[in-house]
Amino acid sequence: MTRILIVAPSWVGDMVMAQTLLIRLKALYPDCRIDVLAPAWVLPLVDHMPQVRRGIASPFGHGQLRLIDRYKFARQFRHQYDWAIVLPNSLKSALIPWFAGIPKRTGFVGELRYGLLNDARQLDKTRYPLMVERFALLAEPAGGEVRRPVGLPRLQVAAAETTAARQALQLNDSRPAIAFCPGAEYGPAKRWPTEHFAELAKMLAASGKQIWIFGSGKDAELGEAICGKQTQHCVNLCGRTKLSQALALMQTVEHVVTNDSGLMHVAAALGKPLTAIYGSSSPQFTPPLSDQAKIVSLNLSCSPCFKRECPLGHMDCLNKLTADQVLQAMQRRD
Repeated sequence: MTRILIVAPSWVGDMVMAQTLLIRLKALYPDCRIDVLAPAWVLPLVDHMPQVRRGIASPFGHGQLRLIDRYKFARQFRHQYDWAIVLPNSLKSALIPWFAGIPKRTGFVGELRYGLLNDARQLDKTRYPLMVERFALLAEPAGGEVRRPVGLPRLQVAAAETTAARQALQLNDSRPAIAFCPGAEYGPAKRWPTEHFAELAKMLAASGKQIWIFGSGKDAELGEAICGKQTQHCVNLCGRTKLSQALALMQTVEHVVTNDSGLMHVAAALGKPLTAIYGSSSPQFTPPLSDQAKIVSLNLSCSPCFKRECPLGHMDCLNKLTADQVLQAMQRRD
């Protein structure tokens, strides 16, 4: 039995996409035991991945070196694993497997990690443009190729979780629910304007739907602005749910409207019909991995620019994308 430690990404979307690696590992080594070391905020995702034996909370915040603490933390893993796969490209992320003396330490070359990784791989970004393929590639022997198509992320949510989440948030099922995910941690150039979300919410409420708005506490003001005076059929859940509750509630919605964000990948992994809005980013790199997904983009000559803020100052790629256009995409039958 191969014992594998995955050093996981810190971003919600990246953690969802990393499940493609876990799926491939289980295909190659059916009896392997997989543990995932991840920040506490993404561990609820790991708990819904059947390939994982257990998730381990990392005590280190973003950017913290804390070299002595990392050494002490890593000692608990000595003789516990045969193989470590390091998904982030930072030097810090490769320290714990090295300190733990895990015999095989795999990852892509980055940030002077030679020595810390003894199975360092060069990544051909042109050959492997998709993040999920890059993750899955690390399951293969050095020099190997990705087996296409890669296994798609699929999160599993128990019915009891959805019931408990609905009761905890006092949500009703009097109308079909549409999920809005208006945030995007990367920056404003990935966020469809609040007023467009609000206009779409009015349209959907008039057609007999209710809107649940998902996001972190940072998105609470966005949620309030979108709901406006529509408090009867619009519920702002931003900052009110744990990630595990957001998963459970999103499992029950009829459709998800989302920016290119971590919650977009969650919705795709739950198999929900979704409409993904792209502005400064591109679905060529991190698309929603679902045949239930529809992508909306104006495909302007200036996009994708991959910037956090619009370098031209107008953000036409999102400002000129109307609520009517998004509603039409939601209703389209491909």
